[in-house]
Formats: sequence, structure tokens, C-alpha cells
Amino acid sequence: MRVLSGIQPSGKLHIGNYFGAMRQHLHLQHENDGFYFIADYHAMTSNPAPDDLAARTFEVAMDYLALGLNPQKTVFWRQSDVPEVIELSWILSCITPMGLLQRCVSYKDKVAQGLSANHGLFAYPVLQAADILIFKSDIVPVGADQKQHIEVTRDIAERFNQTYGELLKPPADHILESVAVVPGVDGRKMSKSYGNTIEIFEPESSVKKKIMRIVTDSTPVEEPKDPDKCNVYALLKLVASPEELTQWRERYQAGGMGYGEVKKRTAELMMEYFRPYRQKRQELQNDITYVKKVLADGAARARAIARNTLNEVRNAVGLRS
Repeated sequence: MRVLSGIQPSGKLHIGNYFGAMRQHLHLQHENDGFYFIADYHAMTSNPAPDDLAARTFEVAMDYLALGLNPQKTVFWRQSDVPEVIELSWILSCITPMGLLQRCVSYKDKVAQGLSANHGLFAYPVLQAADILIFKSDIVPVGADQKQHIEVTRDIAERFNQTYGELLKPPADHILESVAVVPGVDGRKMSKSYGNTIEIFEPESSVKKKIMRIVTDSTPVEEPKDPDKCNVYALLKLVASPEELTQWRERYQAGGMGYGEVKKRTAELMMEYFRPYRQKRQELQNDITYVKKVLADGAARARAIARNTLNEVRNAVGLRS
């Protein structure tokens, strides 16, 4: 099965990104043909500063490689290095009804969050469809909030096929079964837009400080506590063994435990979990040539497939040489 996913270089990756999606993406590469790209074209919808976009794109590449992406098995590239996707996006936009895009809730949500109402943001689902269809992807792992965009991709593929013949493969979605909504230090869902993140590769001293100031309730030390309503316990579940987790649950329910104890242990386990990846990340930072080669090789492999699909599409719509 060919699995495709992209991630925007919109800022430093945090543990919510990892436990909510990235870890599952990396797992899927072992049993499937992975096609993973850094979506720098998509990131442009928020009009980032040029230097920031370039730097963040390269940082995401190093992050994914450090966390276990295998470039020998998985095709890994920068979206802008495969320009065929932009031409396909234009062709698809010409058969995409306006009403289909107007029904997409993500555009309204992002505008409500303060992003400028530009055409790129509005037409985002068409470019996403081109990303998926040009590689004839079988499944696309997404969160529940992206399910509508996969449905839009299927609608666009079916409309194209009805018009020009059965050529594009409508993908199946693969809804990621997140361990939980990862809380940020303020108790809300961890998100760059809230400024409440714990970054994957920030200094360990900073990780510990952030975990120690996670918002908790005011239950006295001697009183029993509900672990399932505790932001710290939600993070502990991500890194503790089942046996240790059982012990902590019993301590919560018995009372006599302060939140500072579980915060300290959560910080220790979180740092231990990411320490090997942190070491690999530093090695990559010192071998930029290797990272560039991985992206170049991935782009070459991706372009070969994208070019074949685009040639088929061009021929079908009448753009023949």
C-alpha cells in the first residue's frame, strides 16, 4: 500500500505533533510504501517570512530523520521540489466546483483564527488533492479534522474521471487513532497558535521547567485526585510503562501525593524518551550535506512518479505535444 502524508513547516515541532500523528506516520512506513513530504507550498498560505520558511523546512527534514524516518524505504522530499503538483493543481481547479470549496470548514476556521483570506488558503484542498492524486496514493493518514479534505479529494478525482476517463485513484483515508489530545502547559490542546507547546528538541532544562509549570487543580495533597482529569497524567501516559502508570493511578486515587511529584517524574521520562532522538538530531545538524542529499534523492524519486501521472493527465485533457 502506498501511504502519503505531508507536514507543514509552520514552526518547531512539539510533542503534540509527535504523539498525535508523527509517531504513527513513522510506524506506517515499516509495513507500506511511505511517501512523506514537507508541505512548504501549503505553508505559504500564512505568508511566512522567506528566511523563516526556508529554515523551518530544513528543520522539519532533520526532525523527521532524527525521529526515525528511513530514507532508504520511504520517499521523503520537499513539496516545492516537485513542481508537477502545481500544474496538476491548476488542472484540477478547473473541474472543481466553487461550492465544494465553500463547504470546507477549515477555511472558515483559519480565517476566524486571524489568517488572511487569500486565494491560496481557500484553494488549499485542491492543492492537497493534487499532492495525493499525483502519486496515486492508496491511503492518507489524517486526523479527524482533515477527513473532509480527503472527501474533497475523492470528489475531485471522481469528477475528473467522469469527465476524462478513469485515470486518477480516489484515496482511502486512515483516521489516526491518537493516544489522546496532548495538553499544553496551560491545559488546552497543545498548539503553536496557543503558545503552550513543549518542543521535541528544545533543551532538556526548558522541557523540565515547562512540565513543572503545567496547570493543575487545587486539590490538597492529602485528598484523592482523579488522574483522568489531570493534565500531567495525560502526558505521563505517553511515556510511562503500563506497570508504572498503574502505580501512579493508585497513588492519585489514594491521596497523599502532590502534583509536584508526578510532574518531576513525567519530566524525567519525557527527557529519557527523546534523548536518543536528540542525539541523532545533533548528528544531523553536523551533517547538513547528508540531509540535503536525502531531500534531493527523494525529490528525484517523487518527480519520476509525478511526471508519469501528469503526462497521463495532460494527454487526457488535451494538452498534448
